[in-house]
Amino acid sequence: MVNHTAPIESFRALALQVTCHAVNQASDRQETRSLIEKAITRLAQQIAASIAFIGSDCRLIVLPEYFLTGFPMGEPLAVWANKACIEMNGAEYTALGKIAQKHKIFLAGNAYELDPNFPGLYFQTCFVIDPAGEVILRYRRLNSLFAPTPGDVWDKYLDCYGLEGVFPVAKTAIGNLAALASEEILYPEVARCLAMRGAEIFLHSTSEVYNNSLTPKDAAKISRAVENMAYVVSSNTAGLANSSIPIASVDGGSKIVDYRGIILAQTGAGESMAAFAEIDLTALRRDRRRPGLNNILSRQRFELYAQSYSQAQFYPANTMLEGEVQRQHFIQTQQKTIERLSELGVI
Repeated sequence: MVNHTAPIESFRALALQVTCHAVNQASDRQETRSLIEKAITRLAQQIAASIAFIGSDCRLIVLPEYFLTGFPMGEPLAVWANKACIEMNGAEYTALGKIAQKHKIFLAGNAYELDPNFPGLYFQTCFVIDPAGEVILRYRRLNSLFAPTPGDVWDKYLDCYGLEGVFPVAKTAIGNLAALASEEILYPEVARCLAMRGAEIFLHSTSEVYNNSLTPKDAAKISRAVENMAYVVSSNTAGLANSSIPIASVDGGSKIVDYRGIILAQTGAGESMAAFAEIDLTALRRDRRRPGLNNILSRQRFELYAQSYSQAQFYPANTMLEGEVQRQHFIQTQQKTIERLSELGVI
């Protein structure tokens, strides 16, 4: 039997750039399930071929944001939840788990997910499946303008999962894994809270605009890597098909950044397995334990900032604890926040 817990100090990771086939035009949940099954079948073939090319030491594959369904295009929360969201113990995770088992890999991705603790809502969830086919990490996106987040039901979410469930880190044979969703790469606090818990590799599932100039998100990927002395494996979509937006609007630029901010691999546009590189845990850990100016992580003085954070009130928590809300709730809450912060002279 293969020992999936024995430490692996060096391996290859792949940010697999694949096309997302949106399900918005599907008529019902049954048609959506069929489209998702086809997406997983395509992935199984692409993953097998990619590993055959890269080599058997490819032990980590990161997939793009909402790779199974695309994102809601104005659908009410209840409609999207019923039609496009997967269940925590659903057939989709089972099918993806079989892929991870077959190839002895850690497989990371992002999906819209139902949670029985929060009926009527859904969360955008980053997940990691281990080589045994089990989901070992489930991170719910904390910053979103268009979807429910744990912060919108904060008190109940903490009761259900605790703070460690908000900022999960999976300690595995290939290092300490943590997930960041899409634009959350722009929020340094999320990565920092994960680094505080030992994160060594950030798995970034995204679907974003890419071009030859340095975008804010690309700059943030380098910043999050350097300031936390961690790898960033960022997988972007290769376009969004079956959607009203132009297909190539979110296409290209998947990359792997090391703990020094060096881009180890990067791909252009289109479906691609070109963004793969070595993850050297020994070197990372050696740098983290080396005294000196460049050991930024060990030089953090969080106590200096704690009071400012605890006193600041920007976007409010717990706005979705009671009653059904409509999609316009999110932008209305943001507008009220901007007005309040303007009155206080903060913005």
